[in-house]
Amino acid sequence: MIYFDVTKAGRSGHRSGLLRVSARLRESLGAAATGVLWDEGWRDAEKLERVNPAAGDWLLTAEVFSEAERPGFGEFLRSGRVRTAAIFHDAIPLKFPQITWPQSVARHPGYLKMLAGFDRVWAVSEASRAELAGFWQWQGLAQTPPVGVLALGADFSGAARVTRPAAPAASRPRLLCVGILEPRKNQSLLLDVCADLWAEGLDFKLHLVGRVNPHFGRPIAARIKALRKKFPHLHHHGAAGDAELAALYATARASVFPTLAEGCGLPLLESLWQGVPCVCSDLPVLRENADGGGCLPVAVNDRAAWKDALRRVLTDEALAARLARESGARPLPTWAGAAQSLREVLA
Repeated sequence: MIYFDVTKAGRSGHRSGLLRVSARLRESLGAAATGVLWDEGWRDAEKLERVNPAAGDWLLTAEVFSEAERPGFGEFLRSGRVRTAAIFHDAIPLKFPQITWPQSVARHPGYLKMLAGFDRVWAVSEASRAELAGFWQWQGLAQTPPVGVLALGADFSGAARVTRPAAPAASRPRLLCVGILEPRKNQSLLLDVCADLWAEGLDFKLHLVGRVNPHFGRPIAARIKALRKKFPHLHHHGAAGDAELAALYATARASVFPTLAEGCGLPLLESLWQGVPCVCSDLPVLRENADGGGCLPVAVNDRAAWKDALRRVLTDEALAARLARESGARPLPTWAGAAQSLREVLA
């Protein structure tokens, strides 16, 4: 039996990348997994009855946690009463504390140490795996579990993959940027670049999709509001379901992902699943998927390079068509495949 941790997933009202991973994995595991939540012990997520996993069972979590948030959780891990497995996302709160939620920054070192007490860990990328191993080595931890890499699914809504040519050449092509509005996602650079291109007379639309980070996102939201007065082809969608997002992808020339740091980079994968090329930051973690085709990596935070790349994608029909062909033809990971990889080990 696999008991799947949904402690935060059942309480959160927003759709972060971490919660998306948790929801899609649980759905793909199907009847093989029973949802549970921590309440100084485990409860069935639906019946809320106490559950007592047996010695041969597995507890699998894709959440981020701390002893302060989950009293007694550390003792549970040390007891060894059940086999434990975790999905590790990233060490971003340690690398970028100045632009990360304060609660996350405070929690993360303890969380990374607690992961060393699990029986198995999967990182969501090779880059994240290396970060976790490096942290454990820095801490001098003598005993750590094996860490594999789990390829996350590109099929974000479970709908069939889209394979199509580039969006038809139009008088006003569209770019799409998906992600919470915050400094790490780097929409400020994108706004600067697009403002330059609009000022030069290039005619296109930019759609930004994502909620506003309450700690760091308000200046970006204010900038969008101010720019819209001058450039009406700028649009912000604060919340969008899968159907609305798919409709935006259907008319996009390319997606744009100028992020500063990622654990995996699901927006890149999900864009390719929709048959839409991705112009992305040239980060090692993104190159793990971008190098397969359909992507145009650009130097991180290089305004001139991003301006040149977006101009090319918007005006060069041959380039746009080639990237679209690559995005539709290349192999992509699925959530069913991720679930199968987990089942093969958590048997």
